[in-house]
Amino acid sequence: MTSANQAPEAMDRLRAGVARVDITDYAAGPVNDPLYVKALVLAGGGLTVAIITVDAVALGEIGYIGNDYLPAVRERLRAELCIEPQNVVVNASHCHGVVCADVAERTVQAVARASQNMVPVRVGSGTGYERRIMQNRRLRLRDGREADVRHAYPLPPDDEVVGIGPVDPEIGILRIDRLDGRPLAVVFNFACHPIQGVPGGGNTADISGFACRAIERGLGQDAVALFVQGCAGDINPVLYKDVDRPRDAEPLGNVLGLSVLDALRGIAPDDGGDLGIVHEVLRLPRADLAPTIAALEEERERLLRSLQSTSINLKAFLQLVTRSGLAPEFPSYYSHGYLHEADTDAEHLKRMDDLNREQVQRYRANCLVMEQLLRVRENLNLLRMHQAQNENAGWAPVEAELVGLRVGNFVLVTSPGELSVQIGLNIKAVSPHEHTFVAGCTNGYIYYAPTAEQLENRGWAQEDSDCVLAPEWQALFEGRAQAALERLRDC
Repeated sequence: MTSANQAPEAMDRLRAGVARVDITDYAAGPVNDPLYVKALVLAGGGLTVAIITVDAVALGEIGYIGNDYLPAVRERLRAELCIEPQNVVVNASHCHGVVCADVAERTVQAVARASQNMVPVRVGSGTGYERRIMQNRRLRLRDGREADVRHAYPLPPDDEVVGIGPVDPEIGILRIDRLDGRPLAVVFNFACHPIQGVPGGGNTADISGFACRAIERGLGQDAVALFVQGCAGDINPVLYKDVDRPRDAEPLGNVLGLSVLDALRGIAPDDGGDLGIVHEVLRLPRADLAPTIAALEEERERLLRSLQSTSINLKAFLQLVTRSGLAPEFPSYYSHGYLHEADTDAEHLKRMDDLNREQVQRYRANCLVMEQLLRVRENLNLLRMHQAQNENAGWAPVEAELVGLRVGNFVLVTSPGELSVQIGLNIKAVSPHEHTFVAGCTNGYIYYAPTAEQLENRGWAQEDSDCVLAPEWQALFEGRAQAALERLRDC
């Protein structure tokens, strides 16, 4: 609490407090590393803002946090700490860890502790760079469609892939130091799905959790690192489908953390820590997915009809492919057997090879059809689920919060959707602020929010299928985001 006899400039100085609380469900199975809810409370110029990060897949709809989480937390913070609901910004890292049942209660605890420990601070903003740990998971194909890299189904053949989508290597950084120069908190925004996992398969905060740990150990002084998920809808960890080594998020997280620490050295905090926030609830249009579902069902039937009869099974296929690879000229017997047949004007082995090659080609073609059927089935299930949701909602627009937040020169725009990376790049490109960053999975969850262009591919990749929105949503959101950025100039 500010003392009444403090000078006006001391009363206006930005103050901040930070805290974290363990939210790991230790009863859910083995734990590799803990999950946290972290709270950063900022106050200045008569405004109090809470930035909360949660190591969870989403805030409602999917995962272990219910739809009642956000309103319950906001009401408690309003009643107990006088923080207005529209000034509470909660971001899910989108890691797939299992959180405890009382995560809402622990979230309030984290904010309360942060509020109790507030001190005058200086802030600075800047950017880091990291390109090594992620890749765009959408693959452009020769036939004009796009596929995506998932564990739910196989990749298309290599010779069908002609390109990939972009990534955003920028790390958005807010540095907060105590007045004596000791670091208090670091907020960093980055776009990558933290879904790599760990070799033992235990509960984990994944890439973002390891990055936070590396930053906190590097800074010391009880500093807390808060990861804010960016526009990672179509961004996977690098080598996501690698089958030659165990899946391990720790090296990737360490690389990201070290890149943040490296960038922090070039960010000098100052006293220009004005706070500003704008809040708006958008009404985004829903899509009628019935035509896409019908087209995909027709494609499924076409694929089924394309399956060819073959006399071999998997065992025979593998034997024939192995023999052909070892001796493509003489797959069925030793070379002298073929020479002997040539001397006797017989071609029994060659004829058998031709028949076997035909069967192998048919079996391989069936395998490719099977892989396509898997992709069709998975995405068709998503489309059907979202069509039912849209019908049950009576086609009412999807309500989605848009928040614009400014802390000094650090500016953040948020959405509850899993935004595709191009949307973040678009917003940054038109922002009037030098340090502008974009966060998805914030203040709720409305599934994937891909670009209008990606939605033309609906049915062939997860991002465009796991979506309730009509293509017009993108222009509406980007337009309102740009307006919010303009308003923040005057806050």
